[in-house]
Amino acid sequence: MTAQPAAAGAAPERVGRRFVVLMACLALSSLGNGLCFPFTSIYISQLLGLGSGGTGGYFIAMAAASFAAALLGGPLADRAGPHKVAALGGTALGVGYAMLAPAHGAPLVLASGACVGVGFGLFYAAVVGVVDAAVPERLRRTAFTVRHIVNNVGIGAGSVLAGLALHGADTPTATLRWLYVANAAAALPLVAVVWAVRPRGGRNVVPRAADGGGDSPTYRTLLRSGPMALLVLAQALFAIVGFTQIEATVPLLMHDRMAVTLGWVSAVVAANSFALVALQPLARRWFERLPETVSLAVGPVLWAAAFGCGLLAAVLGDGGDGSGGSDNGGGPAVRYGLLLAFAVLFAAGELTYSSAYYPLLLRWSGEAAVGRASALASLAWNLGTASGPPLGLFVIGHTPAAGSWLALAAGAGAAFAVAAALHRRAAAHVE
Repeated sequence: MTAQPAAAGAAPERVGRRFVVLMACLALSSLGNGLCFPFTSIYISQLLGLGSGGTGGYFIAMAAASFAAALLGGPLADRAGPHKVAALGGTALGVGYAMLAPAHGAPLVLASGACVGVGFGLFYAAVVGVVDAAVPERLRRTAFTVRHIVNNVGIGAGSVLAGLALHGADTPTATLRWLYVANAAAALPLVAVVWAVRPRGGRNVVPRAADGGGDSPTYRTLLRSGPMALLVLAQALFAIVGFTQIEATVPLLMHDRMAVTLGWVSAVVAANSFALVALQPLARRWFERLPETVSLAVGPVLWAAAFGCGLLAAVLGDGGDGSGGSDNGGGPAVRYGLLLAFAVLFAAGELTYSSAYYPLLLRWSGEAAVGRASALASLAWNLGTASGPPLGLFVIGHTPAAGSWLALAAGAGAAFAVAAALHRRAAAHVE
């Protein structure tokens, strides 16, 4: 049932309450994912005794199912409503995680991977429309910034709780089984809430289609639109040169090439998470005043500056080449200060991305095709997260610390070039 407009004084309160509840349930679901995500490979390979073949099979089944489900889920979300597809995806995620709890052999593990993949594909093809339906259009950018923060903080908190639960456990397999049950249970409130966040009639208008026609655009017509094609390419590049590098490459670069202790690696990662929360008010006051295409281009610039701090830490810090060499004018305080500056600047770049990317996606796709556009963004993201870590690890395996930081900055420069082209193309498209 389509929600009717509320009285003028009550509308903001209702919209705010609905968004807060949605974010609270998303935080709980993300926390559940954090309970299990870092340990799934260990659980399948070692504790279930299925080895690398079983682990690889799980993630291959997940990737294949996610790809197929995203392609199908995009048009389905456009026709049936994003709330239905997101609820179906959340249910599949819960079922898939629950299946890992009693698993002992490969068949149930593979079935779990496929079910989780279906859940991810459907959920991320629809969640953009769900978040957009929970807020007025003027709060889109803030809403997607908050969503990015909530997701990251939830996963981080879940990982900490899981580490505490597993610390000193005599039977880690049994403990992990219960964590998968908890992960499945954490998805249930989110399923209920996204089902309730239904599109409002006043927002279900059909903007101009990518091909100029009145019908809902297809994947092909969306990609024929120059700005949309560049936006999808930017999503893949941002994942490749940015998000996967801070998760997979930078920790190894700091530890192996710069002799940074594991404690300080954790501190830098934690500083990035804390900075996301602390900088959000600034993001709202400053970043959101910029046009979305400009804000999107600012992100890679901030990432390049962040990687530059890492480069300076490698050059000026004590033993910056990882070999315990001579002091080049800095020391531990300089090195760690620059690495913390890296974490903060990178977080600022994340916020410019999160405040601009999905509002642009919504505006250029039109709400009649937001499911398809979200599916394309999800597929681009999956491509980036699959290819980014191997590329980053190849770089640090063949270059010294300074060269690795330079390569990461060059990658951010490539992402900026695409974002700048997107800005120019979007301006020409409007004219």
